[in-house]
Amino acid sequence: MNRSMPASLSPVLRWLPLLALLASGCATNPVSGEKNFVMMSEDQEIQIGRESDPDVRKVYGEYDDPELQAYVQRIGEELAAKSHRPQLIYRFTVLDSPTVNAFALPGGYIYITRGIMAYLNSEAELAAVLGHEIGHVTARHGVRQYSAAMAANVGYTIGAILVPELQNANVQDAFKLLSTSLLRGYGREHELESDRLGAEYLARSSYDPDAMIDVVSVLKGQEEYEKATAEREGREARAYHGVFATHPSADKRLQEVVGEARKYQTGATQKRGRDRYLEMIDGMVFGDSEKEGIRRGNRFYHKPLDFQLTFPQGWNIENRPSYLAGYAPKKVALLHVSLEDRNRRISPREFVQQRLEVKGNRLQEGRELRINGMPAFTGIATMKTPYGTQPTRVTVAYFGDKAMVFLGATKDGNVRAYDAAFLDTVRSLSRLDAEGRRLAEPLRIDVRKGRTGESFTSLARESAIPNYPEIQLRLINDQYPEGDVVAGAPLKLVQ
Repeated sequence: MNRSMPASLSPVLRWLPLLALLASGCATNPVSGEKNFVMMSEDQEIQIGRESDPDVRKVYGEYDDPELQAYVQRIGEELAAKSHRPQLIYRFTVLDSPTVNAFALPGGYIYITRGIMAYLNSEAELAAVLGHEIGHVTARHGVRQYSAAMAANVGYTIGAILVPELQNANVQDAFKLLSTSLLRGYGREHELESDRLGAEYLARSSYDPDAMIDVVSVLKGQEEYEKATAEREGREARAYHGVFATHPSADKRLQEVVGEARKYQTGATQKRGRDRYLEMIDGMVFGDSEKEGIRRGNRFYHKPLDFQLTFPQGWNIENRPSYLAGYAPKKVALLHVSLEDRNRRISPREFVQQRLEVKGNRLQEGRELRINGMPAFTGIATMKTPYGTQPTRVTVAYFGDKAMVFLGATKDGNVRAYDAAFLDTVRSLSRLDAEGRRLAEPLRIDVRKGRTGESFTSLARESAIPNYPEIQLRLINDQYPEGDVVAGAPLKLVQ
């Protein structure tokens, strides 16, 4: 018998030290007591949260209501004290965002948007959302997900050496997809575990654990509405917790984990706190904020910057921190709007040539404009767009010491088909008039009792909600899709 080592096994032995190092990256899970593969200490976990928190606040903004912030912090701290990691200091922040979302960073940094709070109807439901996010922290889901993603990348490197077939391009793409999915959202098992932990923390804090089911029901209704609306408007749906759909409220496993939490109840009476919660969100901003600008159908108003703009009828407006974008139905055309500082006393034509780097030989049909007294320049140039390198309607209008830059492009490259729509939007640019200043104020939630004879259909006719008001009123009052106003019961309106 030949006792020499086969050549095919020698690479395996070379990687044994690294494999042993990966295997040693285990820690006891604070929730289960089992060993989990992690590549991060608790100090590192806390550091990630601490260093990322300012970025989250910068991107989303903190909602300016100290009383509401203190209220959410108090509810969160009460739950966290009953959690599996009570030694952490938890920070709960209401973000000034209309999106329906809540999320947690490693180390105890937890965020909830005013957007999701508009759809909740009791303190117990608020506690359910916060408890769910605390569950992600206590079970170290973010840390475990990061470790799995890192292991996937290292595993590919090792596997490519041990198994040459893994160097195939299709396999590389599969590993990239795995890492991307891990980083974009939690899987269903982690979500279910967070629901179980959240329900437990609710029960231990004297809240009704069934509030977890109520929240899932509310969010599923909102998710169905969002998907249908996104399909009609030709855009991607925005769902709570990203790409992974949460389970339906009737899901047997969810019912089971909530049922298990009842054993932690400390008394017969379980807190709901409906009136207190509605009192706290009465007057809360609904939808767009004043500082980011207000969308009203196809119109846009920005009070701090003192301008208004009208997009073509039926277009969807996306408002981002650094730009505004109007999309034709099915996104066949796009008008991108941004505001840039003017630093030199040059003409709008020179701005296009110097700042946008559109040289004379790339510019067609260039001409000067006057837009409501503002000097402007427009032309067609070939530029990089979300559709690829395309003919683009380029317009710059001087707005005080700013330059408003409009870039219009089409999916098929036929900019002429939408040129009139692009230029009509540009020409609508103006300072806020008296009506514009009124419409630049944000909408707010108004809580009162329902009245005899009222219905969501009749209330929708008078509502300030610009899009699908009847559906949205049903959603925020947990009466979607067919419920209606109950006389004498609390009712959320939007004024």
